[in-house]
Amino acid sequence: MRVVASLACRNNSNRLYGKPLQKLGPTLTVVEYIIRRLKEVPQIDEIVLAISETKDNLIYTDLAEKHDLKYVLGDDKDVLKRLIDACRLGDGDTVFRMTSESPFPFLEGIESALKSHKQEAADYTTYAKLPDGSSFELISLKALEKSHSQGEDRHRSELCTLYINENRDQFKLNILNVDELFQKPDYRLTIDFPEDLILCRKVVQQFGENNYIPYSQLIPFLMERPDLLKVVEGLNDEEYVKPYF
Repeated sequence: MRVVASLACRNNSNRLYGKPLQKLGPTLTVVEYIIRRLKEVPQIDEIVLAISETKDNLIYTDLAEKHDLKYVLGDDKDVLKRLIDACRLGDGDTVFRMTSESPFPFLEGIESALKSHKQEAADYTTYAKLPDGSSFELISLKALEKSHSQGEDRHRSELCTLYINENRDQFKLNILNVDELFQKPDYRLTIDFPEDLILCRKVVQQFGENNYIPYSQLIPFLMERPDLLKVVEGLNDEEYVKPYF
């Protein structure tokens, strides 16, 4: 199994423009913070940026070159095809998927997830009940290719695993559990609104931008800071799709 972290990158957003390029810490943007964390994960064989080919997104090619990463350019709306192309470029058979605006993925869970994904011969593996923006997905390249060929345009959008989740009888799904302490699906750790960015910056200010923040420290910190949780309370957008699990 060869794992490629395929990061879809584009700037257009009605809620907060250029979310991945917003400064998260003193020196790092959101996507650079993510790249640094993923480079520290030995189970990830390659990181490839899947960049929208529209003009205002070409800045991500400079970012890829700065961090010595491979990248692909593709259709702005066909995000799924970009993820597939990124995995192929990295010579992978398994995609590690997270969004480029969610800086705190549950990376301490990746070793167990990959082991389970392989043992179960799964098409799709993820953790359930994590904070919004914390989960990642492991998806077989074959499952993504099938989703692209058999799905509709809406399945090829940023909702890359929608076809899999609407047709679960066609795929082997492997849904894992986390410690009860980490089961906080009502928490927000994704960046869609300016308020989200405020909270995430406070987290980095507390822990620093140079090291991964273990969930054994991150969740207790948030539990002790109801003032921060209140900043993002009630944020919602009718176009935003919550995690499936």
